[in-house]
Amino acid sequence: MKRIFLCLMVLEFGAVAWSAGADTAPNFVVIMAEAQGWPNTSVRMDDRLPASKSAVFKTPAVERLAREGMRFAYGYALSPRCTPSRAALFTGIGPAALGMTYVGVGRESGPVRTALIPPEPVLELPTAVTTVAEMLKGAGYTTAHLGKWHVGRTDPAKHGFDESDGATGNGGPDNVASPNPKQAYGMTERGVAFMTRAQKTGKPFYLQLSHYPNQERKEGGGGGRDRDTVRAEADEIDRTVLQLLGALDTLGLTGGTYVIYTADHGGQGRNGNVPLAGGKGAVTEGGLRVPFLIRGPGIAGDVCSRVPVTACDVWPTIAELAGVRAPLPAAVEGGSLAAVLRDPEGRGTVTRSREELVFHFPHYDLGNGGPATAILLGGYKLVRNYERKTARLYDLERDPGEERDLAASRPEKAAELDARLAAYLKDVAAQMAQPNPHYDPSKADDPSVDERRAGKGGKQGKKRNEK
Repeated sequence: MKRIFLCLMVLEFGAVAWSAGADTAPNFVVIMAEAQGWPNTSVRMDDRLPASKSAVFKTPAVERLAREGMRFAYGYALSPRCTPSRAALFTGIGPAALGMTYVGVGRESGPVRTALIPPEPVLELPTAVTTVAEMLKGAGYTTAHLGKWHVGRTDPAKHGFDESDGATGNGGPDNVASPNPKQAYGMTERGVAFMTRAQKTGKPFYLQLSHYPNQERKEGGGGGRDRDTVRAEADEIDRTVLQLLGALDTLGLTGGTYVIYTADHGGQGRNGNVPLAGGKGAVTEGGLRVPFLIRGPGIAGDVCSRVPVTACDVWPTIAELAGVRAPLPAAVEGGSLAAVLRDPEGRGTVTRSREELVFHFPHYDLGNGGPATAILLGGYKLVRNYERKTARLYDLERDPGEERDLAASRPEKAAELDARLAAYLKDVAAQMAQPNPHYDPSKADDPSVDERRAGKGGKQGKKRNEK
């Protein structure tokens, strides 16, 4: 077991205190949308880029959160796939350090016909790692996770959640191809009931609602989901968020509740008119950059922050806002956003264990070009592709579409980021893709097929659970 797990003990959080007394502890609602990038909301996520919102989709709930809170132009999921991103939000630890770099599937027997052999990911969130729920339970909170779990088969109760829908995958509690709209509305209704009970008991609460995908496809539609399905999914999520926000209003909890809205990764396929490259399965901006909004006490409305943030920052942010005074576990990679949230213009710095942000995805997936790692620092992004043996450098401020490689013209910057990337991967003992000694280019698979084939014999069961 990696050394990072050894220092993560729930007992670290035995000594806690509220910043303003137990009776005024804030509540937290975390909403994780499914496969939602910039093209799927009607909010301009970057106030400098008119194209950073959908020209078709209408999401009034996300619009309300943006109007009443802060949105982050550089909001990131930690992975272009579901399971790693969710694990990072629960723990504040990146996928490379957890070893949870891919979805919960196993590899079927047979030859791997790609140049590199991806590593076998950790499929189960280790119980030795302290989750945000366990941290808050130690501080007197009641906790619930409703909706898509997808970080293993262990009951969420073992990770600090008092209430849950169980260790669900993409199929939901009923294990069906398309759990929505039933589960979208059902989990929201259960969430409202949970908040109502918590209010009656006088306990502060943490509620996470994690949405499911719609998996059904039109006949003859190829491998991807059709546009109508994607739009229906976005509409369902948004209507349930409006329902939840309305319940907070009715219960009189809005003024004392932080609402955090984000997504597990970008959408699949092209990003339409949005100036981001790629999508789900790739460490391009279209696969990683997602809606990221926070509303709550002391946060000014209609503010667009340009501070880069990730799902790993949720854990330490909640800890500070809840008044938990115990130091963060050493393995937590995120930092608290509290100072940025209190700034009326969304400015400031976030203190993390490292300055850089790293996105490690050592897998073939959906035509992504092969295993890769990306690193962000100071507005620059370097992407190392292991099969192609390239290291491409981008200036995201001027080139959000990652069209102009600056590695040749800025070799010192490329070398700096590459060295930091290598140091990080070594420090967390990241699993890497390895050369395939039996690789024959004449018999090679389409690189997008290799990982999808794994779902046929995977430990998570049916192919619909590959998300």
